[in-house]
Amino acid sequence: MDNFGSDFPSGSSGKMDTGTIMEQVKVQIAVANAQELLQRMTDKCFKKCIGKPGSTLDNSEQKCIAMCMDRYMDAWNTVSRTYNSRLQRERARI
Repeated sequence: MDNFGSDFPSGSSGKMDTGTIMEQVKVQIAVANAQELLQRMTDKCFKKCIGKPGSTLDNSEQKCIAMCMDRYMDAWNTVSRTYNSRLQRERARI
């Protein structure tokens, strides 16, 4: 049988350190969220700003992409802050 815990540090008793595992999971979630943000932002801004793809971007396309990405990041950050704030309030009630 495979040792599923072999990728994680373990203590002298052979048990996995749950704190370390939780930190690794948090890092993996953060990376996945960043990748999703980048992919969505790329898709949306490309569709909005690039009418006819070519080998270079003209000035208007560059400005559109920059503004689109800024707006998308601002919206993402606002939603994230609001969501985290709500989670904290919910946890405080428990």
